[in-house]
Amino acid sequence: MKGPILVVLAAGMGSRYGGLKQMDKIGKNGEVLLDYSVYDAIKSGFEKVVFIIRHDIEKDFRELVLARMGSKVKAELAFQDPDSLIPADIFAAAQKAGRTKPWGTAHALLCAADKIDAPFTVLNADDFYGREAFAVMGKHLSGPNAAEPVIVPYQLDKTLSPKGTVTRGVCEIKSDYLVSVDELTAIEKKDGRIFNTNPDGSIRELAADTPVSMNFWGFPENILPEFKKYFDDFLKTFAADMAGQIKSECFIPRAADTFIKKNIIKIKSLRANSDWFGVTYKEDREAAIRKIESLTASGVYPPSLW
Repeated sequence: MKGPILVVLAAGMGSRYGGLKQMDKIGKNGEVLLDYSVYDAIKSGFEKVVFIIRHDIEKDFRELVLARMGSKVKAELAFQDPDSLIPADIFAAAQKAGRTKPWGTAHALLCAADKIDAPFTVLNADDFYGREAFAVMGKHLSGPNAAEPVIVPYQLDKTLSPKGTVTRGVCEIKSDYLVSVDELTAIEKKDGRIFNTNPDGSIRELAADTPVSMNFWGFPENILPEFKKYFDDFLKTFAADMAGQIKSECFIPRAADTFIKKNIIKIKSLRANSDWFGVTYKEDREAAIRKIESLTASGVYPPSLW
């Protein structure tokens, strides 16, 4: 049995951050946040890493990220560009309609499908998930139940940014299985309240201990055809109403929610005593640097990862 694969979503535009956060230096020796995910994954038995990037950042990514890892990481690149996997007529019409948004995380995953031939974890480049989360995920994907999809959720109030709204997949979990996941795109905390502002302007209150998806999923490789069907349906909906769907994206949590509701799969929730932090906004960077410094000082990470 092949070891599990780490799939890193690193093609994001960083619109709220104001730049390419996946290559912003966090560690003392030039490490970026995704370095720590890769390091923890290798420690947890992952065999290969697939980085999903855009062609226009390939040169910088190779020089600033891959060059430091060298031969210590078995890495491959996959590319998510605006026209990747998009039928020519739909892409041309989308451009004419003024679409500038990427097609989403489910689209990104499909862009790497030809490089995935073993159970895999897919996660964000700009998030820190913690050693414990990788340990439980690596154990599951390397074990006899690797065909069972899983998620490692986090507690909502520990994943917020003081600088603005965030996107989180709000999870309902019963008996250790995911019942639903609702991708909310405007969650914030104000005056002690946590809430999401829905597209119609209405407010949805959320409890502090709500479990949420931070895009830390584990899947068997045979789930990829289901993602393909889901994305094809997304494109049909988009093509039928481009004006109304011009900014819509195809997200992994929404695909997972559909798979659950259609009884295609069951997704188990794995428990990990792990802290999350990330860099949604530029102002989050200093807090991330301090946390990495603390983890390095306490011996969790060596002074230089590679």
